[in-house]
Amino acid sequence: MRKHKLYANLKKCIFGASEIPVLGCLVGKNGVRPDPGKVSVINEWPTPSNVKELRQFLGLATYLCKYVSNYAGKIRPLSQLLKKDAAWVWTADCQQAFDAVKQGLTEAPILAVADQDRPFHVVCDASDFAI
Repeated sequence: MRKHKLYANLKKCIFGASEIPVLGCLVGKNGVRPDPGKVSVINEWPTPSNVKELRQFLGLATYLCKYVSNYAGKIRPLSQLLKKDAAWVWTADCQQAFDAVKQGLTEAPILAVADQDRPFHVVCDASDFAI
């Protein structure tokens, strides 16, 4: 490593671990999953009472959105509250969207590396409002 000017700090090294933390996720031989600590923070998040609190929640949740199916569709009611000049009215739809994101992260799948020897099935969808 030194030949290539790479250095390691033993205090920061992890040896013999089945999973290692990387950028808010745990990476292991079976794939990548969200860090349970981050998921716990999101699950314990109180219901937002203003735009600032909603932005804070969505900032963290969006970082882990790859683990939540149809994330953009689920947060649509919340996104409506972030629009310029939108009145802050926390509706039942907003609460349902908020809870759906929390639930989606609780049930988050492990994202695995594709097996190149097996067939792939690509499924595409479209939405009038979500990406």
